[in-house]
Amino acid sequence: EEIKSGEKGGMAMKVSATRKNDVLHFYFDGELDEYAAKNVRRRIDAFVDDNASAQSAVFHLTNITFMDSTGIGFFIGRYKKLASYSIPAYFSDVGSEADKVLSLSGLYTVVPKIGAGGGSGAEYAYSESGKRGGNYGDGGRRK
Repeated sequence: EEIKSGEKGGMAMKVSATRKNDVLHFYFDGELDEYAAKNVRRRIDAFVDDNASAQSAVFHLTNITFMDSTGIGFFIGRYKKLASYSIPAYFSDVGSEADKVLSLSGLYTVVPKIGAGGGSGAEYAYSESGKRGGNYGDGGRRK
């Protein structure tokens, strides 16, 4: 399924969403700003609602060309949506533009960054921080 935000100054945010082996994959392409976030948010949330039995979710951010603080809020909202179904979330294939914003925001402490490709989800036994995660469906937040 492809989710588009529409055109804004000639640049569209494209998000494709797929489910593979009980893992939701979201591929972002373009500028993640206030306009784009507003337009893709509902469609992504609907996709999550339709796939509530998934075991994990991966946000692939290689092709993000611009991201500001709106992107941080956008991903926190998607994290909360996924968490409402006990689906852990991860970032993968993070491009340099998005990596700067996510690193400075501290969002990686909530949504860990994993290796390139995003895999099937079953191998996310350890995040980069060394915390246990993924296999428990709690994103590494075991008590």
